[in-house]
Amino acid sequence: PVAAGIDPTRGVILSMLIQAPDTVERIKQGGFIGYIILIMGAIGFCYAIFRLISLSMTGKKMTAQLDSSVSSADNPLGRVFLAAEQDKSEDTDNLELILDEAITREIPVLENGLSMIKLLAAVAPLLGLLGTVTGMIATFQSISLFGTGDPKLMASGISQALVTTMLGLYVAIPLLFLHSLVSSRSRVLVQILDEQTAGLISRRAEKK
Repeated sequence: PVAAGIDPTRGVILSMLIQAPDTVERIKQGGFIGYIILIMGAIGFCYAIFRLISLSMTGKKMTAQLDSSVSSADNPLGRVFLAAEQDKSEDTDNLELILDEAITREIPVLENGLSMIKLLAAVAPLLGLLGTVTGMIATFQSISLFGTGDPKLMASGISQALVTTMLGLYVAIPLLFLHSLVSSRSRVLVQILDEQTAGLISRRAEKK
């Protein structure tokens, strides 16, 4: 037996299903602003993933540095250790200044890109709002010119208004999560630097 459906509307439902836009068509309804939102989202997503991978590799090198007795310049912790080793004096205050300077050089590298990801996450819904306003202006212009007799004349403006808002949220929500992940990973690495430098100063003070 073959399952068959009955359309009591005499083809109206079927025609609506046929005319329903797919994903590509919905993106096209967003217009120029919709494409800008998607491009920004792609750039932000790729850059956030790149920063996550980069910080993960840096974290592995710092972990290996903790288990090594030889300081290496290929990771922030190793460079801080090298700066401490260059200080031949026994003065704790001088060592603290040197370590503070070394950490100050490393923190911007670890936090690089956070502001960009956060900016893209904040701008995406604003662009969606801009598309909404632009679409509603186009809708009201159609109403003022042709009246409300034919809803199809207003469909393009309403579609742009809704699609751009949807795209803005689609881009902003994942970027906010990625920004949180990158920021958390960066804070963990900075905390390791702070803890290790505090240990160096403490050991220098004990020797003194």
